[in-house]
Amino acid sequence: MTGGTSARWDPAPLREVADLFGRAGCRWWIAGGHAIELAVGRTFRPHDDIDVLLLRDDQHAVQEVLAGWEWWAADPPGTLRPWRPGEHLHPGVHDIWCRPAPDAAWRIQVMLDEAEHGQWVSRRDAGVRRPVAGIGAVSPDGIPYLRPEIQLYYKAKHPRPKDEQDFDAALPLLDTEQRAWLARALTHTLGPHPWTPRLH
Repeated sequence: MTGGTSARWDPAPLREVADLFGRAGCRWWIAGGHAIELAVGRTFRPHDDIDVLLLRDDQHAVQEVLAGWEWWAADPPGTLRPWRPGEHLHPGVHDIWCRPAPDAAWRIQVMLDEAEHGQWVSRRDAGVRRPVAGIGAVSPDGIPYLRPEIQLYYKAKHPRPKDEQDFDAALPLLDTEQRAWLARALTHTLGPHPWTPRLH
């Protein structure tokens, strides 16, 4: 990521992030590796950052719940720039990096996904959709998170060792419907994929 600013991360604790976004007047979900761990019910690896997913129409909730912070938009193909108060980020911008002060490490990454007519629409493939009401789950302590099959779909494009670890941890928990959805989504977007045979 470029843009003349530090890439140093000190991710905020999960509970702190949940408390902050719990004040948002919109739907939000913990995403990334933390979402997989919330589904699995235990911590099993370290994390370099922490991700929150919002629908694009709700993007300004970030500026409200993180008032006083710095917010930087990641313009494709990966240039960070300050996100102005009230500015609407267009569909090409999916990531927002947030930190509490100019000299602080980045604490929270927010990802924006699309939705139309009550359907979540993958930013990778508009043909992959689900009802917005069905893309999340809630942990026993009340933290909303992205369902593991959707998070694994995003992790599958260029799986790193940590993504393989997440897949291995989540796979035993996926029911028949979740496995079938993930297999269809992977095939639709990526074609043959090494994870697909393990989903059958």
